[in-house]
Amino acid sequence: MSRADHYFFGKKAAISGAGDGIGRALAERLNRAGCHVWLCDVNEAKLAETVNLLDRERAGVITRVVDCGHRDELFAWAQSVAEDTPEVDALFNNAGVGYGARFEDSTEDNFKWLIDINFWGVVHATRAFLPLLRASQHAHLVNISSIFGMVGIPTQSAYNAAKFAVRGFSEALQAEYLDGSLHVSCVHPGGIQTNIARAARVNGNSQPDSPEERDAQFRRLARTTPERAAEIILTGTARAKRRIMVGWDAWLILQLTKILPTQYHWITARAAND
Repeated sequence: MSRADHYFFGKKAAISGAGDGIGRALAERLNRAGCHVWLCDVNEAKLAETVNLLDRERAGVITRVVDCGHRDELFAWAQSVAEDTPEVDALFNNAGVGYGARFEDSTEDNFKWLIDINFWGVVHATRAFLPLLRASQHAHLVNISSIFGMVGIPTQSAYNAAKFAVRGFSEALQAEYLDGSLHVSCVHPGGIQTNIARAARVNGNSQPDSPEERDAQFRRLARTTPERAAEIILTGTARAKRRIMVGWDAWLILQLTKILPTQYHWITARAAND
């Protein structure tokens, strides 16, 4: 067993966006470690697929359909978890969506839709679960940002705004709980082989026309599997790392922002247009 498997054995964790991608991989890995999980996703069918991959005899699995863009649904989910257990050892704020458009082509409705899920979903879930996390002797709040929470990319103004905000929110909480029992980690994945591009909303002529084209273009760049991402995230969480970088591309882009903090756009803009 790995360090993360040992660490999470017998613990309790909640994961949003567990229907596929990183969320599903986290659920599978935690289940194998013997961690009890509470899972949510907006897609009931996808959530059921995740559950079918888990061993309920190894650890408890409880699910709920939740739209993370709605505050009341997140608080209702936390309340239902509180009825099952007095504490939660880890909350993985993983749910997220994509939206591609040059800002001048973007719509306010789509911009708000993404911000409500990718940023406010993190804030509301954190507030809702905070009493359960604080009841644990050693709790972890794990917020999934992105490498796009560190670097601005053309057609990603909404996604950048949300992921930069998640980073800022997480780092503020790291300072607030510096000497406490709640450990806050902010995760910055690079390209992960998920369905986010296929499911993304788009506007304007700068984006591929079909979900299949967007997915194929994204997967040419995304080299890290969800399973590998989950391994890195759980290992970093077990070590209480404040910043968790996922993938060589995330690390490379981070170095680029350090070397060219105000000029990296000349590189990223050209790369995005290739």
